[in-house]
Amino acid sequence: MIRLLMACYVLLTGSAVVFVEGSERPPNIILVLADDLGVGNVGCYGSDRYRTPHIDRLAETGLRYTRCFTAPLCGPSRALIMTGRYAFRTGATNQDRVGRLKTAEEVMLPAYLKQAGYCTGAFGKWNQLPLQPSDWGFDEYLRFSGSGVYRNTDGKVESYVVNGETRRLRADQYMPDLLHQQVTDFIGRHRDQPFFVYYSMSSVHGELLPTPDSPAVGADLMADNVRYMDKLIGQLVSELQQQKLLESTVIVFMGDNGTGKAQADSATIGGRRLVGQKGTMQEGGGLVPLIVNWPGVIAGGRVADGVMDSSDFVPTFAELCGVSLPTDRVIDGRSLLAQWRGQQASHRAWAFVQLARNWYVREAQWKLNQAGELFDMSGAPYAEQLVLRESDTAVSGQARQRLQAVLDRLNPAGGILDDGDGSGRHAGRDSKGKSGD
Repeated sequence: MIRLLMACYVLLTGSAVVFVEGSERPPNIILVLADDLGVGNVGCYGSDRYRTPHIDRLAETGLRYTRCFTAPLCGPSRALIMTGRYAFRTGATNQDRVGRLKTAEEVMLPAYLKQAGYCTGAFGKWNQLPLQPSDWGFDEYLRFSGSGVYRNTDGKVESYVVNGETRRLRADQYMPDLLHQQVTDFIGRHRDQPFFVYYSMSSVHGELLPTPDSPAVGADLMADNVRYMDKLIGQLVSELQQQKLLESTVIVFMGDNGTGKAQADSATIGGRRLVGQKGTMQEGGGLVPLIVNWPGVIAGGRVADGVMDSSDFVPTFAELCGVSLPTDRVIDGRSLLAQWRGQQASHRAWAFVQLARNWYVREAQWKLNQAGELFDMSGAPYAEQLVLRESDTAVSGQARQRLQAVLDRLNPAGGILDDGDGSGRHAGRDSKGKSGD
């Protein structure tokens, strides 16, 4: 049964919700997912090299998470975000296996929100996830093929799909701008009903190309692309202000995994490189920026230092719009809504991260992996110190025991096992194709 939100009286008709005139509707939701953007690429996280004033402003007026974790590659990460279920339950353990998800077995985020009368749109990267966004509950979509699509290059003409219609990117079009136009058009057309936008950006996945703002020579492509992405976030906020929707919209900004290998050395904080990067099980692989902005509800400048993982979005958004989650499957996430509202609530003690046949459970100060290796994370995100069992103190021994109990309860080895090459990228050792990461 659908719960009533904020004393909002509704009439249920089938799976749709009709809001009674004069009642307060639930907020709009915009989930912005940046591609390959780690914490070392964002100004408010202390980046030495990259400037992101518009994203920083979202943090200054909202809530910034310092320990948000997700799967270290984009396909498994997006499956986790959309289903709220860990990979050993869904089978989304590597890039190729993500494409095996079936609508008969899994439910994605937009399908829940549609139960509460939301109009849903997906704009951007979708290539690892199977079928079309419309098959999973999105009313409208623009999706492009592959990753890091910006413009046509070297005789290659990029294609994209809008609501089932394949189109070719014109020579004068820039994909990040095209995506942004689609997002703002969708918002304008659906401003009179609650909407959910999944804004899956091209930026800043390689192969990086000059932006419309890049100088003719001497461009720092990563810095330019981060700057242009940040400008688009500023334009999104301005559009919401002009439409008088900012006060009724929750904006969630997140990276889909850590910084890519080619850019990781320059993504320093305080002169220090993060340990690991995209595709690794070290801190820089799954630690991502997460900022939540909700004017009038989230007090500005708050910082959340506890742990969370990206399975938490499904239950959070479901509670936000008053939808009950199914009871015939495990939803691993925990709602963050009370925390967003500044209420006293119990929060996660640990986060779980998996890629291929590797996984770990992470507390604020400790991490235990599938091999039983315990790491002291007091030096994270710059270092993680292996603690040998024979060197255990009373504190580390208790942490080892506590985290092992979590892994025993989850039992990832008893779920769907990865059949890939161990990298998280392919479903078989002999796989020669690349699914785009």
